[in-house]
Amino acid sequence: MQGHIRKRIHKTADGRQTVNWYVVIDLPRDASGKRRQKWHGAFPTRKEAESVRAKIVHEFNSGTYVEPTATTLDDWIRWHWLPTMQSRVKPSTFDSYRRNMELHVLPHVGGRQLRQLTPTMLNRLYADLSSEGRGKVAGGLSSKTVRNIHTILHKALVDAVDAGLVGVNVAERARPPRLRASSLSEIRVWHAFELKEFLEIVRGHRLEAAWYLSAMTGMRRGEVLGLRWQDIDFEAARASVRQALVSVAYEVLPSTPKNGQARVVDLDAGTVEKLREHRQRQETEKAEWGRDYQGSGLVFCKEDGTALHPHTFSQAFERIVAKSDLPRIRLHDLRHTHATIALIAGVPVKVISERLGHETPAFTLKQYAHVIPGMQAEAAESVASLVFRSERREMP
Repeated sequence: MQGHIRKRIHKTADGRQTVNWYVVIDLPRDASGKRRQKWHGAFPTRKEAESVRAKIVHEFNSGTYVEPTATTLDDWIRWHWLPTMQSRVKPSTFDSYRRNMELHVLPHVGGRQLRQLTPTMLNRLYADLSSEGRGKVAGGLSSKTVRNIHTILHKALVDAVDAGLVGVNVAERARPPRLRASSLSEIRVWHAFELKEFLEIVRGHRLEAAWYLSAMTGMRRGEVLGLRWQDIDFEAARASVRQALVSVAYEVLPSTPKNGQARVVDLDAGTVEKLREHRQRQETEKAEWGRDYQGSGLVFCKEDGTALHPHTFSQAFERIVAKSDLPRIRLHDLRHTHATIALIAGVPVKVISERLGHETPAFTLKQYAHVIPGMQAEAAESVASLVFRSERREMP
């Protein structure tokens, strides 16, 4: 298939003539054998038309040619892609897709036809989001957030290619911002003595056992709140992480652990004891509420047995920390604190990875690389001590 160039002369309203050039492509005949053609244009010069013809011929011969369509990115995302993704991913993931598209992508480039999108256009979008993407609030989105938006858009365009709406995914050649140093150093942790002080501060708090479990296992917030009594084996001192509670549009919904796989986490004796005490407290609350108690089987819930909202759990932690002299960290940083202390204590990375529910130990090492320099310093001293304090021994 070579295609050909056609010239057409048009008359304007004032009687003048304009010349436009078109690229005409012969498509496979339809079911009845009728000839089909597709016109591309109009171009002001033959040179431009020839350039487009060469590009189309290359796409046709390489199998990437797609018949022109007027479908916009907004149409594709709202009426096709999002409805399809709703049944394929977790509710929390779908909500993230929807919010990021509606807030940050569609208002800027949603009106563009899919075939009009270019890498340059996406790069401009990422730059704008980085500088002023927070809307009414001054400032831009973090590099991490913009890269996440790029990942979502890339996935949507992959599916558009699969659907035959475009021939190539322009996001493949787009360049989202690199993670800034501030993004890489967002992890904040407590030292072991600071964690001990916190656990002493929350002694007697209704959610004391939840703080203990978070700090001593590294479980995620949703995993702690999704834990059921049936998931705890007190005799073996183990907890099975099978579900999580997540907030989707502020509604609390059950979900699977982040990587979709259940895991078993061993518990220390102190945490087991705190869980036993918490169960007794919950039995007392159940008796006080009587028939109004809504038993959900959750280990950590409201006084009436209903699910505890993840945001409420985080806010309770933040209030306690704010009233203390401890460094300010997020609830999620208890997870990082557990991993960091475990690394310093010499726990094998593979074991830490399994406890945290990471996909690979390599990810764990990358996530907590800030701990490695200190560990290397200790290793360097140990090696030097062994070398320079050793004595020559006679071989038997």
